Amino acid sequence: MKIYNAEIYSMTEEMHFFGYVEIQNGKISAVHHGKPDKTELTDIDAKGKLLFPGFIDAHTHLGIIEDSIDFEGDDCNEISDPFTPQLRAIDGTNPYDRCFQEARQNGITSVMISPGSANACGGEMLLAKTFGRCIDEMQIQPCGMKFALGENPKTVYRDRDEMPVTRMATAALIREGLQKAKLYAERLQRFEEHPDEEEPPEYDAKCEALLPVLEGDVKAHFHCHRADDICTAVRIAKEFHLDLVIVHGTEAHIAADLFGEWKLSMITGPLFCDRCKPELRHAEIFNTAKLYQAGVKIAICTDHPEVPVQYLPLSAALAVKGGLPREAALRAITSEAADILGVSERIGRIQAGLDADLVLFAGDPLDMMHSPEMVMINGKIIPLPEKTNS
Repeated sequence: MKIYNAEIYSMTEEMHFFGYVEIQNGKISAVHHGKPDKTELTDIDAKGKLLFPGFIDAHTHLGIIEDSIDFEGDDCNEISDPFTPQLRAIDGTNPYDRCFQEARQNGITSVMISPGSANACGGEMLLAKTFGRCIDEMQIQPCGMKFALGENPKTVYRDRDEMPVTRMATAALIREGLQKAKLYAERLQRFEEHPDEEEPPEYDAKCEALLPVLEGDVKAHFHCHRADDICTAVRIAKEFHLDLVIVHGTEAHIAADLFGEWKLSMITGPLFCDRCKPELRHAEIFNTAKLYQAGVKIAICTDHPEVPVQYLPLSAALAVKGGLPREAALRAITSEAADILGVSERIGRIQAGLDADLVLFAGDPLDMMHSPEMVMINGKIIPLPEKTNS
């Protein structure tokens, strides 16, 4: 299959050109300039429209907090224990939540689904496509472990009269869990090297879940709004050599130059919401722009359902209103998001070898009046609702 006569926004080094894309077995097999020598009936004439890689929402609770459902459909926070790395978002995500459909209808083809921020460690995150009948077939890969600092763990466990009720205690729980996992790994290694002399450690689900994080195979995503909490996350990451991603970074603009020097990666958002708690008192739409200007690697998220997932392009547009260059905003929901999540070999660009996740627009996708003309996931065209004049 080919998609031809397209204005291609590849999100590669060569950002924009006229050309066509070849697709085979759900993958992009080739990307060309100009027009193809011949076309087939199965090929798609883009008629000069704008072709983008499918958009990526780098941090959501899609399907793990279900739409229009209260407790029964909320599987985001296991507040019976403040440290739960052994939990997996894949086991709590409902792919039949209608918001998956709303996501793909607005060009979002991949989402990071996360446990919540009630716990110092909430569990394993899930990167998934937005189309499928079983979450297992939608999964791209588990590529993040959710940690949280600041107000959320404090509030939840203060109400329960349990630890942690301070920032110190939250950080201490994370250190304790990581150190236990480190010692567990050392005992495993000694046993593997000397099986006749050493006993294996007793199985520990929490430690097992943290091993890929300590080894750097899974990134450590730290929920932080305040700038001082970001510094604590960096401190812990240095101690345990974690591959760190900051999620939210609401007041990071206060020390953007410092975070740029540290070469941090941040997923900013939600970008339009009220300042509903003390940690959000410095929320500004120029936050993402300030971070970008300081050299911080940035992606943009909705934090669905805080902002409904379908408004990811609008969130990027608000970042542009706040001073972020338009190209940087588009990259923040495509290529930069893929880079930060560690999946640039699968998604985020129009490039040979990557998944054929593509969206076609008649106009600027950051203009809220434009919706996709076509959405493709894994080389399959996804049905869209018929347009009406109402």
